Amino acid sequence: MRRLVLALLVAVLLAGCSASPPGSSGGSGGSDRAATSSGGVDVDTAALRAQKRDAGVAACRPGSGTNQLPHLTLRCLGGGRSVDLATLRGPMVINLFAQWCGPCRAEMPYYQRLHRKAAGTVGVLGVDYLDTQPSRALALVKQTGVTYPLVADPLGELRGPLRIRYTPSIVFLRRDGSVEVVARSVRSYSELRRLVQQELDVRLPG
Repeated sequence: MRRLVLALLVAVLLAGCSASPPGSSGGSGGSDRAATSSGGVDVDTAALRAQKRDAGVAACRPGSGTNQLPHLTLRCLGGGRSVDLATLRGPMVINLFAQWCGPCRAEMPYYQRLHRKAAGTVGVLGVDYLDTQPSRALALVKQTGVTYPLVADPLGELRGPLRIRYTPSIVFLRRDGSVEVVARSVRSYSELRRLVQQELDVRLPG
Protein backbone atom coordinates (compact mmCIF):
# COMPACT_ATOMS: atom_id res chain seq x y z
CA MET A 1 0.00 0.00 0.00
CA ARG A 2 2.82 2.39 0.84
CA ARG A 3 4.38 1.82 -2.58
CA LEU A 4 1.05 2.54 -4.27
CA VAL A 5 0.66 5.85 -2.40
CA LEU A 6 4.22 6.88 -3.33
CA ALA A 7 3.60 6.02 -6.97
CA LEU A 8 0.47 8.18 -7.05
CA LEU A 9 2.33 11.12 -5.49
CA VAL A 10 5.09 10.86 -8.09
CA ALA A 11 2.53 10.79 -10.89
CA VAL A 12 0.91 13.99 -9.59
CA LEU A 13 4.26 15.75 -9.31
CA LEU A 14 5.26 14.77 -12.84
CA ALA A 15 1.97 16.03 -14.23
CA GLY A 16 2.68 19.53 -12.93
CA CYS A 17 0.64 21.93 -10.83
CA SER A 18 -3.08 21.79 -10.28
CA ALA A 19 -5.13 23.86 -12.69
CA SER A 20 -6.20 26.05 -9.76
CA PRO A 21 -3.96 28.43 -7.81
CA PRO A 22 -3.41 27.84 -4.10
CA GLY A 23 -6.42 28.89 -2.02
CA SER A 24 -8.81 29.07 -4.98
CA SER A 25 -11.83 26.98 -5.82
CA GLY A 26 -10.81 26.62 -9.46
CA GLY A 27 -11.70 28.53 -12.59
CA SER A 28 -14.98 28.68 -14.42
CA GLY A 29 -16.08 25.89 -16.66
CA GLY A 30 -15.18 28.01 -19.66
CA SER A 31 -17.29 28.66 -22.75
CA ASP A 32 -16.94 28.90 -26.50
CA ARG A 33 -18.01 32.50 -26.82
CA ALA A 34 -16.80 35.72 -28.37
CA ALA A 35 -16.09 37.76 -25.23
CA THR A 36 -13.26 39.63 -23.60
CA SER A 37 -12.10 37.72 -20.53
CA SER A 38 -10.61 39.63 -17.60
CA GLY A 39 -12.46 38.15 -14.66
CA GLY A 40 -12.54 41.51 -12.89
CA VAL A 41 -8.74 41.52 -12.81
CA ASP A 42 -7.27 44.66 -14.36
CA VAL A 43 -4.38 43.53 -16.56
CA ASP A 44 -3.91 46.95 -18.17
CA THR A 45 -2.86 49.66 -15.72
CA ALA A 46 -0.18 52.33 -15.92
CA ALA A 47 2.01 50.34 -13.52
CA LEU A 48 1.59 47.11 -15.51
CA ARG A 49 2.36 48.89 -18.76
CA ALA A 50 5.57 50.18 -17.22
CA GLN A 51 6.48 46.67 -16.07
CA LYS A 52 5.83 45.32 -19.54
CA ARG A 53 8.00 47.97 -21.19
CA ASP A 54 10.76 47.35 -18.69
CA ALA A 55 10.69 43.61 -19.45
CA GLY A 56 10.74 44.22 -23.21
CA VAL A 57 7.68 42.06 -23.88
CA ALA A 58 6.43 42.10 -27.47
CA ALA A 59 3.06 43.60 -28.37
CA CYS A 60 0.05 41.34 -28.77
CA ARG A 61 -1.01 40.84 -32.38
CA PRO A 62 -4.59 39.91 -33.23
CA GLY A 63 -4.83 37.15 -35.82
CA SER A 64 -6.49 37.06 -39.22
CA GLY A 65 -7.08 33.35 -39.70
CA THR A 66 -9.39 30.62 -38.43
CA ASN A 67 -8.69 27.59 -36.28
CA GLN A 68 -10.25 25.14 -33.82
CA LEU A 69 -9.52 27.23 -30.72
CA PRO A 70 -12.57 28.69 -28.91
CA HIS A 71 -13.85 32.13 -29.88
CA LEU A 72 -12.47 33.68 -26.72
CA THR A 73 -10.92 37.14 -26.71
CA LEU A 74 -8.21 37.52 -24.08
CA ARG A 75 -6.76 40.85 -22.97
CA CYS A 76 -3.10 41.54 -23.54
CA LEU A 77 -1.13 41.26 -20.30
CA GLY A 78 0.28 44.68 -19.44
CA GLY A 79 -1.75 46.53 -22.04
CA GLY A 80 -2.20 46.34 -25.76
CA ARG A 81 -4.66 44.90 -28.26
CA SER A 82 -6.84 41.98 -27.19
CA VAL A 83 -6.54 38.67 -29.03
CA ASP A 84 -9.35 36.42 -30.27
CA LEU A 85 -7.75 32.99 -30.03
CA ALA A 86 -9.91 31.63 -32.86
CA THR A 87 -8.21 34.00 -35.33
CA LEU A 88 -4.61 32.95 -34.65
CA ARG A 89 -2.55 31.27 -37.36
CA GLY A 90 -0.35 28.25 -36.89
CA PRO A 91 2.12 26.85 -36.55
CA MET A 92 2.14 28.25 -33.04
CA VAL A 93 2.97 27.12 -29.51
CA ILE A 94 0.77 28.49 -26.73
CA ASN A 95 2.22 28.13 -23.24
CA LEU A 96 -0.19 28.22 -20.29
CA PHE A 97 1.66 29.41 -17.21
CA ALA A 98 1.07 31.04 -13.82
CA GLN A 99 3.43 32.77 -11.44
CA TRP A 100 2.27 30.49 -8.59
CA CYS A 101 3.24 27.34 -10.55
CA GLY A 102 6.78 26.09 -9.86
CA PRO A 103 7.23 23.97 -13.02
CA CYS A 104 5.94 26.91 -15.10
CA ARG A 105 8.65 29.17 -13.71
CA ALA A 106 11.37 26.63 -14.48
CA GLU A 107 10.40 26.06 -18.11
CA MET A 108 9.74 29.62 -19.29
CA PRO A 109 13.34 30.22 -20.47
CA TYR A 110 12.92 27.26 -22.86
CA TYR A 111 9.92 28.93 -24.48
CA GLN A 112 11.89 32.15 -24.76
CA ARG A 113 14.67 30.25 -26.52
CA LEU A 114 12.07 28.77 -28.87
CA HIS A 115 10.75 32.28 -29.52
CA ARG A 116 14.25 33.40 -30.56
CA LYS A 117 15.30 30.37 -32.55
CA ALA A 118 12.00 29.65 -34.30
CA ALA A 119 11.19 33.24 -35.26
CA GLY A 120 9.50 33.24 -38.66
CA THR A 121 8.74 29.52 -38.44
CA VAL A 122 6.75 28.97 -35.24
CA GLY A 123 4.97 31.62 -33.19
CA VAL A 124 4.98 31.59 -29.39
CA LEU A 125 2.22 33.01 -27.20
CA GLY A 126 2.01 32.91 -23.41
CA VAL A 127 -1.25 32.76 -21.46
CA ASP A 128 -1.14 33.90 -17.82
CA TYR A 129 -3.68 31.32 -16.72
CA LEU A 130 -5.84 31.34 -13.56
CA ASP A 131 -3.65 34.09 -12.16
CA THR A 132 -5.17 37.09 -10.39
CA GLN A 133 -1.84 38.85 -9.74
CA PRO A 134 -0.64 40.24 -13.07
CA SER A 135 2.10 42.31 -11.42
CA ARG A 136 3.72 39.15 -10.07
CA ALA A 137 3.31 37.49 -13.44
CA LEU A 138 5.18 40.32 -15.16
CA ALA A 139 7.86 40.20 -12.47
CA LEU A 140 8.33 36.51 -13.32
CA VAL A 141 8.42 37.37 -17.01
CA LYS A 142 11.26 39.81 -16.46
CA GLN A 143 13.11 37.39 -14.19
CA THR A 144 12.99 34.60 -16.78
CA GLY A 145 13.78 36.86 -19.74
CA VAL A 146 10.52 36.24 -21.58
CA THR A 147 9.72 38.67 -24.40
CA TYR A 148 7.13 36.82 -26.50
CA PRO A 149 3.54 38.18 -26.49
CA LEU A 150 1.39 37.47 -23.43
CA VAL A 151 -2.35 37.45 -22.84
CA ALA A 152 -4.28 36.91 -19.61
CA ASP A 153 -6.96 34.36 -18.67
CA PRO A 154 -7.46 35.01 -14.93
CA LEU A 155 -10.79 33.16 -14.76
CA GLY A 156 -9.54 30.08 -16.59
CA GLU A 157 -12.00 30.47 -19.48
CA LEU A 158 -9.91 28.03 -21.51
CA ARG A 159 -10.35 25.29 -18.94
CA GLY A 160 -13.62 23.95 -20.32
CA PRO A 161 -13.22 24.10 -24.10
CA LEU A 162 -9.60 22.86 -24.03
CA ARG A 163 -10.08 20.53 -21.04
CA ILE A 164 -7.17 22.05 -19.15
CA ARG A 165 -6.52 20.18 -15.92
CA TYR A 166 -2.95 21.10 -15.08
CA THR A 167 -0.47 23.89 -15.50
CA PRO A 168 1.82 24.05 -17.23
CA SER A 169 0.05 22.91 -20.37
CA ILE A 170 1.03 23.32 -24.01
CA VAL A 171 -1.40 24.09 -26.82
CA PHE A 172 -0.08 23.23 -30.26
CA LEU A 173 -1.82 25.12 -33.07
CA ARG A 174 -1.03 23.49 -36.41
CA ARG A 175 -0.84 25.14 -39.80
CA ASP A 176 -4.22 23.67 -40.80
CA GLY A 177 -5.89 25.14 -37.70
CA SER A 178 -6.15 21.88 -35.77
CA VAL A 179 -5.23 21.90 -32.08
CA GLU A 180 -3.50 19.50 -29.70
CA VAL A 181 -3.32 20.11 -25.94
CA VAL A 182 -0.57 18.45 -23.92
CA ALA A 183 -0.51 18.68 -20.11
CA ARG A 184 3.15 18.49 -19.18
CA SER A 185 6.15 20.50 -18.15
CA VAL A 186 9.34 20.49 -20.20
CA ARG A 187 12.74 20.09 -18.58
CA SER A 188 15.01 21.25 -21.39
CA TYR A 189 14.96 23.17 -24.66
CA SER A 190 15.81 19.98 -26.56
CA GLU A 191 12.70 18.31 -25.12
CA LEU A 192 10.54 21.26 -26.14
CA ARG A 193 12.14 21.32 -29.59
CA ARG A 194 11.36 17.62 -30.12
CA LEU A 195 7.74 18.13 -29.07
CA VAL A 196 7.28 21.13 -31.35
CA GLN A 197 8.77 19.36 -34.36
CA GLN A 198 6.62 16.30 -33.71
CA GLU A 199 3.33 18.10 -33.10
CA LEU A 200 3.67 20.91 -35.64
CA ASP A 201 5.60 19.05 -38.35
CA VAL A 202 8.33 21.69 -38.64
CA ARG A 203 12.10 21.69 -38.62
CA LEU A 204 13.81 23.85 -36.01
CA PRO A 205 17.44 24.81 -35.42
CA GLY A 206 19.20 23.13 -32.50
